[in-house]
Amino acid sequence: MSTTPLATLPPAHRTTPVFRGRIGRDARSGHYAVPHRYRLHLSTACPDGLRLAVGHHLLGLDGSCPVTVLPAVPDCPGGGHSALRPLYEASAHRYTGPALAPVLSDDWSGRIVSTHARDILRDLDRFPHEGRAALYPCGLESVIEAVERMCAEGIEEAAQRAGQAGIDPAGRAAALDVLLDTLGRLDNRLAAEEYLVDGRLTAADVELWVTLVQLDTVHRCHLDASAVHRIAGHRALWAYAGRLAAHPAFGRPLDLDGISRRHHGRCQGLEAAGAAVQILDWARHAAAAQDASRR
Repeated sequence: MSTTPLATLPPAHRTTPVFRGRIGRDARSGHYAVPHRYRLHLSTACPDGLRLAVGHHLLGLDGSCPVTVLPAVPDCPGGGHSALRPLYEASAHRYTGPALAPVLSDDWSGRIVSTHARDILRDLDRFPHEGRAALYPCGLESVIEAVERMCAEGIEEAAQRAGQAGIDPAGRAAALDVLLDTLGRLDNRLAAEEYLVDGRLTAADVELWVTLVQLDTVHRCHLDASAVHRIAGHRALWAYAGRLAAHPAFGRPLDLDGISRRHHGRCQGLEAAGAAVQILDWARHAAAAQDASRR
């Protein structure tokens, strides 16, 4: 695969992500999957960073692709990280935009390969990982992409609208209906299956689990108590979330305090009655994951 060039539009008109390089399967691709060449820079308080951290652990890449963990709350205007500024400036002449995470960088060149989280996770799956199942099994890519869309539109966007201040009541109710319908379909699936796709742990589970973390730790704070009660009623779905949270690859990188600080540092919405009690005791499950990782 070839590397997509950096956009040449002025910074104000660039769409994010700015860098869309890809890792191929052999040396002819320019960027190819070789151990100790690449580095991840991420914050696990960010949904994209948490997805990558979980996938990185599942693939067992700690020794071949190191991770630099960034602060939960960015230290620069526009959500950027000062630690990433040298990489951005080395990768784009006169770059003036924010130095956003996550980043996959190339230690050989000192430049950025990609800032697109889903591309990065797919490319990490290209690395040799003996004894580890692929996150994107051959033939299941389109199913996983469908789950990604369902999470983005049916949960993330719907939850944002259902809790958005200033939106008319009918619009909030319609958004909540979309959210509950999506959760219901997933709940029915997980009542009969341990995982979402083909009876095995895949990127679809990483996607849904991180989305549920956000729903409970961030979006719940802006929903009324009745809505949260209806969301919590999907028992198979939340039991699944708890099982995965107790898995070391999922629970170890979960930074609940960081997610809270990041949310309160950037959120301008109003807290609602649903903020009182979390649906899932994430801290208890994450502690179980820490214990399991020590054994």
